[in-house]
Amino acid sequence: MNQIKTKKTTSVRQLVIVAMLGAITVVLGMTPLGFIPIGPLSATTMHIPVIIGAILEGPVVGGLVGLIFGLSSLFNAMTRPTAISFVFYNPLISIVPRVLLGVFAGLIFKAFKDKDPVKSKKIVQVLWILIILFLAYGVVTSITPEVKTTALIVNSLLLVVSCVLFYYLRRYNEKNLAIMMSSFIATILHTIMVMGGIYIFFAERFLQAFNPDAPLSTARKVIFSFIFTSGLPEAIIAVIISSAVVNAVKERNSKS
Repeated sequence: MNQIKTKKTTSVRQLVIVAMLGAITVVLGMTPLGFIPIGPLSATTMHIPVIIGAILEGPVVGGLVGLIFGLSSLFNAMTRPTAISFVFYNPLISIVPRVLLGVFAGLIFKAFKDKDPVKSKKIVQVLWILIILFLAYGVVTSITPEVKTTALIVNSLLLVVSCVLFYYLRRYNEKNLAIMMSSFIATILHTIMVMGGIYIFFAERFLQAFNPDAPLSTARKVIFSFIFTSGLPEAIIAVIISSAVVNAVKERNSKS
């Protein structure tokens, strides 16, 4: 009887988490909070609730939050169309990669969470130093008249948060490598899946909509360059926010 009650409680908690994180994803997609500058590049944040759900509750919850993300992307493409919105009318681009994002994030977290804590601590410290250096470069490059003040503020804020996390996470090393690797790898895989789908189904049309003056022979180069220009900053910001949120939740749960 107690096992049945526990399973029901777990299922209810997971559904609540799916609903909350899904709602956050929808809000991010409909507000400027879903798109922010980071380093010398720019990043979306709509994938982050998917990763957090996958880390906290596993790949199934991550996949369900990813489904909400995908449906939100499809809805936004239809109701607020831009020059390149047509690519997201295809569910193989707008929905499937977002579901797989949550599944992969959960599986990657499971794969890394039991690694040697001593080695994990060293790797985590190196990764955080690299992130801090990247953000510091972003702050420096933002101090120019041509760059908007918001870019400087956002990069400075992320840099401060990263430094605080670097100090704070030295006390909480368990599973932080898993959080970082899950956030980073899943984000890059998501970008590859989305841009790969665009290349397979809409290469020439996407290039013409994105840059009408570019020769069609450069379609592959332009599309896959997004893996760096979009995927890298999105992976970094996912690491920062996911690490902060997941550690805060786990610390709170340990005290309750």
